Amino acid sequence: QIYQWMTQIQKNYSELVTQHILGKTFENRTMYYLQISQPSNKTKKIIWMDCGIHAREWISPAFCQWFVKEILQNYKTDPKISRFLQNLDFYVLPVLNIDGYIYSWEEDRFWRKSRSPHENGTCYGTDLNRNFNSSWGSVGVSFNCSSDIFCGSGPESEPETRAVAQFIKNKKSDILCYLTIHSYGQLILTPYGSTTTPPSNNEELMQVAKEAAAALTGKYGTSYKVGSTALILYSNSGSSRDWAHTIGIPLSYTFELRDTGTHGFVLPADQIQPTCAETM
Repeated sequence: QIYQWMTQIQKNYSELVTQHILGKTFENRTMYYLQISQPSNKTKKIIWMDCGIHAREWISPAFCQWFVKEILQNYKTDPKISRFLQNLDFYVLPVLNIDGYIYSWEEDRFWRKSRSPHENGTCYGTDLNRNFNSSWGSVGVSFNCSSDIFCGSGPESEPETRAVAQFIKNKKSDILCYLTIHSYGQLILTPYGSTTTPPSNNEELMQVAKEAAAALTGKYGTSYKVGSTALILYSNSGSSRDWAHTIGIPLSYTFELRDTGTHGFVLPADQIQPTCAETM
């Protein structure tokens, strides 16, 4: 369905949208990202956004789709969006962990990881958000392959992680901001997860995050907490957010969308629209 939607979007808005192959998943599905970019002769910085690194966090891919739709439907009439597009390009990966996402629809609603087999097929999946090459395997992970936070056999051991990492590395000097969308908890998380020592540009990271949280609250009063992962959530290593920051992308954030635990990963359908609208 998401593939069909991407093809449709590209057809309907061919003046702005191009679809590109990022790589392949373990089960050989193609990972596509959308580039939303207004033709211009100036070099523009990139905002990267990925959704669905954790299979069960269904509100995440829904938000990526919503985000693309909102930009495309409103860029001609909304001065804020058109100003964004004059100065920035958006690269959106609607589902990073496609294999896991499909498995969570077809087999196990609470599946989190990818679907690569380990130890002779006795257990499946790696937590892709513990598999990036940033303090890999040091804290908040498991080396037991049946764990939900199994970090893989080594940094970037998984094809999905490698596809993202390779692409981001090649473009890193052009990327201003790396956003990865998760659920749940209503948090905007800054680097780092593996240490409580703040990044050198922590003031800027926090300032931008606080403004984002205030804007989120402005819509329906939903409150978002802001801070570094290690301080306000838990310690973890090998996350895409930390990795993006360590390779030199100045602004790198994890958004944990609604709610705070009442429904958790199984966010009711009637909360999809408001969640997306406020996050937008």
